[in-house]
Amino acid sequence: MANRDNPGLGSRFEQAVGHFFARQGIHLQKGFPVQVGASHMAKVRMFDLGSATPSVIVECKRHTWTSGGNAPSAKLTAWNEAMYFFALAPRRYRKVLAVLRDTHRGESLAEHYVRRFGHIIPRRVEIWELSPTGRKGNRVYPRRKAG
Repeated sequence: MANRDNPGLGSRFEQAVGHFFARQGIHLQKGFPVQVGASHMAKVRMFDLGSATPSVIVECKRHTWTSGGNAPSAKLTAWNEAMYFFALAPRRYRKVLAVLRDTHRGESLAEHYVRRFGHIIPRRVEIWELSPTGRKGNRVYPRRKAG
């Protein structure tokens, strides 16, 4: 697949994520602005999806393992950046990283990310992996407790 196909695929995945949450009763708008900042100086950051009521912000990433089965390290840097902006966003927001479910050798890319970068995932951030259509999804982080 050529890189020129990526924006369209990403946009369709973002739309699928929106439909997934709409089925959960959470209606999100595209390009949701939120004031973020580490100090008294804050700037508006446009999150992929969001809602004021309920307060939710979502970043969508449609990344896959490389053709050789390696983790796409440059793309995971974008996931790290999302964690940074989630950390800077107001506490009132539910913060969700929605990613495409893609597996290699029995491990999804989201599971790999949590294993490798779990130490930088802010508290109260959720990571969900969804099918390409958004019809199926499950929370990868934090894991639901049994019982």
